[in-house]
Amino acid sequence: MRNSVNLVSGEKVFIDAKGLKATPLFEAFIEATVKLGGVPFYFLNDIRFTNAMLKYATKEQIDEHCKLHLDLMKQMDIYIGFSSMTNPYDAADVSDESQAEYSQSYAQVLRYRVDNTRWCVLRYPNDVMAYEAGMSTKQFTDFLFDACLLDYSKMEPSMNKLAELMKKTDKVRIVGPETDISFSIKNIGTVVCSGHKNIPDGEVYSAPIRDSINGVIRFNTSSHMDGKKFSNIKLWFENGKIVNCEHSGNKEDLENIFNKDAGSRYVGEFALGVNPFITKDICNILFDEKIAGSLHIAIGNCYKATPNGNSSEIHWDLVLIQTPEYGGGQIYFDDVLIRDNGLFVIDELKCLNPDELKISAK
Repeated sequence: MRNSVNLVSGEKVFIDAKGLKATPLFEAFIEATVKLGGVPFYFLNDIRFTNAMLKYATKEQIDEHCKLHLDLMKQMDIYIGFSSMTNPYDAADVSDESQAEYSQSYAQVLRYRVDNTRWCVLRYPNDVMAYEAGMSTKQFTDFLFDACLLDYSKMEPSMNKLAELMKKTDKVRIVGPETDISFSIKNIGTVVCSGHKNIPDGEVYSAPIRDSINGVIRFNTSSHMDGKKFSNIKLWFENGKIVNCEHSGNKEDLENIFNKDAGSRYVGEFALGVNPFITKDICNILFDEKIAGSLHIAIGNCYKATPNGNSSEIHWDLVLIQTPEYGGGQIYFDDVLIRDNGLFVIDELKCLNPDELKISAK
């Protein structure tokens, strides 16, 4: 509460818990807020509650529901959001139309929260999350705490070096299996994520110039969207726009996401993951986007801190891991190889490789 959002006595805190199994952490955050002099507003939610509404709600009802959330958010100084995931497929029995209407309407709440509050999001472990990650519950709990509780302040100087290089970079090229894609990040800006917004954290992000992306990229991790799981997504770009796509399942499901609005075929973020304690994908984006040796591209809305002009109701992070176990790959900045098979190869960035960070961040 002090490190990530710097709670000051008298401030209003929106505590948003998703999943009934998150109750222990929910109670702890309420107590911590009060002890620090804050005023808590607490909201216990579950995807099944949202689905119960969306099954029968009209667009007008959905809009009014989201407006109430927006009115509340406008009164808050701080937002703390966390989930203890239940069944990730619970949204599958809600129509695509209702999900799209809810996403579009709730997007204004999300944008206000990101742009106007101090916020942090995290997870609380449970057996469903462990199952999805392919671990025992104990293994997953240990993994989560290792990934979350490193000393981000010790990582930050090394991450700043990557940020400085990205600020000076024009052309980025990513090469790997079924992947050869290029774009420019010139003058977009760069943000270091070191434990102030997300827990776990460990990424440095920018955004491509909106129309500069050309080429093809194959993502080698899975991701949930609209109650469906997508794997092996491959995207073709021409002048920034997704012109073709495929994945392991029904192509129409993927096309429906990219057809949500005018910005959902363009990219709003490019980032490199550096958390040394996250080395495999678990189909949970809060963790997967921080994987050491990974990169991710977000389809849809850009962040206010790295504006490239793209606006969308979605912000869908897709992760490509470039370690040898996942097929390898290279990243070039202005035609200079900076990362090879998941490891930084230029002297000033070798401090970001997992073995180095594990020593410095514990």
